[in-house]
Amino acid sequence: MRGGRARLDRRSVLAAAGGLAVAGVGVPLGLAATRDRPPPAARARRPISMAMHLHASFSEGVASYAAHLDQARRNAVDVLWWTDHDFRVAAHDHRRVVHFDGPEELEGGLAWTWRPTTEGRLSDSAADFVAAPDAPDGPGRALRLTAAGAGTHWYAGKAWNWTHTGNISDTTLHLDVRPEATGPHATLTVEIALSHHPAGPDRPAGQLVLRYRLGAADTVRHTVDGRRGTVDLPAPAGAWRRHTFALLADVRRLWPDVVAGDNSLRGLRLGVTVTGGARGAYLVDRLVFDRARRAGQAGEEMRAEVLRGYAGAYPGVTHHRAYEVSMVRHLNWFGGDGTLPRFPSPPYRDNDVDATERMVEFLHAHGGVVCWNHPLDVERRDALARLLVTRRALGVDLIEIGRTPVEDHLWAYDVAARNALPLTSVGVTDDHDGTDWRAGRDRYVTSVWAASTDRDDLLAALRAGQAYFADLARYRGALDLELGGHSAMGAQPAVTDDTATVRLRATDLPAGATLEVVTGEVDMAGAADPNPAIRTGHVPWRQLRQGWHDLPVRVGAGAYVRTQIRDRDGSIVAASNPLWLLRRSPPEGVLPFRAF
Repeated sequence: MRGGRARLDRRSVLAAAGGLAVAGVGVPLGLAATRDRPPPAARARRPISMAMHLHASFSEGVASYAAHLDQARRNAVDVLWWTDHDFRVAAHDHRRVVHFDGPEELEGGLAWTWRPTTEGRLSDSAADFVAAPDAPDGPGRALRLTAAGAGTHWYAGKAWNWTHTGNISDTTLHLDVRPEATGPHATLTVEIALSHHPAGPDRPAGQLVLRYRLGAADTVRHTVDGRRGTVDLPAPAGAWRRHTFALLADVRRLWPDVVAGDNSLRGLRLGVTVTGGARGAYLVDRLVFDRARRAGQAGEEMRAEVLRGYAGAYPGVTHHRAYEVSMVRHLNWFGGDGTLPRFPSPPYRDNDVDATERMVEFLHAHGGVVCWNHPLDVERRDALARLLVTRRALGVDLIEIGRTPVEDHLWAYDVAARNALPLTSVGVTDDHDGTDWRAGRDRYVTSVWAASTDRDDLLAALRAGQAYFADLARYRGALDLELGGHSAMGAQPAVTDDTATVRLRATDLPAGATLEVVTGEVDMAGAADPNPAIRTGHVPWRQLRQGWHDLPVRVGAGAYVRTQIRDRDGSIVAASNPLWLLRRSPPEGVLPFRAF
């Protein structure tokens, strides 16, 4: 721009930066051309922030959907993508029964283990696996739990890879119990740790705990104390009885303000509780997990039902269903028809590159936009860079670059950019707790320039690379790159001039922060020389008070430009996707949504 530079406030900068994306418009690329006003349709674009990797009550963590929705509202995040693990939504090869034949027992080759603990002041406690008296559905053993004094003798159970957990919407538990020493001061407790929820009426925020107390009363009774709900059940001494625990119905009765289906069976333990020096003894056998609706796509239909419980509950927060595909190198699957892939038995993850590529092809065939998750979990950065180049990033559309260690992820990403690989970098939270996003190890949200929070608009922006990621606690401004007066981040235009002027947009830099400009050669070097040939420039925050800076870029044989923000401590807190300036088309051509 020639002449005086008008001062822009943040809203004006965002409107200008968001309103200049027009695909397929020819402009002189060597000039810093601008428009007085963008066209009305384009002017509607705005930066929309998204948490793209979240796990809730259909995964193995403690989070509920409500907890994440509450965090989104608190942190001004516009969109959530629910990326529950696919095989956990289907409860594939999840635990079906525990026979109490010993402290560890296998089912389908997968282990269930018991861990004893005590609390309070017990004078005596024991746990013995006995052959008799066995429950009627034997043969096998039963577990005798005893305790005396004042406290609880607990036996906590856990299945391999948390495959006892899962959403409770269709889950009923059955347990055979024979009380031997019982009474109001000697009870058997079956405790189910549920999910974390925001505060409600007479209830602080935290994890709900559902307890079934056997032997304490002659009639069924429900009581609630904040986050702890108790169901008392009769348990006559001296006889086996099969007790049924209807988790969903009891949660509804105890906490009517909670979407009952938004809970995971996070933890399970059995305990004999005694008071006043009493002695308690109980035999337990045959714990059954009865899941009624998980065959085929039923788990996904059930998830949709649970999420409908939040329709309109969190104005200003949009949420879309997605998946983390988990039996290969982990992939987030956005959009498409949601058809679940086939799962191996047992559900062991296969990190084979060919297997992951085949899965990407399956997801694309079902209309998905695919992201490579935590790409450094099984590779060092050099090996990752080689895979990105030689295997075309396994065919994915997006890759998680905004995650710890962000410098190593960006290094590998620059290798891909050097080879003009049209791969969109995104940020990640990968939060399983929903308790405090800002306290997480990875807290990078992704923002896209889009016209709305509709799924198709968001996915189109992601595929086009019109995205940047930022630490939600340390940078909440906006980034963009413009060429010839048009938003061009993610684009791969052909350039004939020796120099192109790129306008760098960056708003609301924190005091003391620096906008770094990374420029690199696009020489299609392949894997022969993986080190990215980059140059880094710096624009201090005081020079960006107007939210933009014009950068002449020497194109040479081809170049790319991206930006990143370092805070006063030197940490990268945000990064844009690149703009490529190409002399020739990449080997596979320029994808339509990357055209300029």
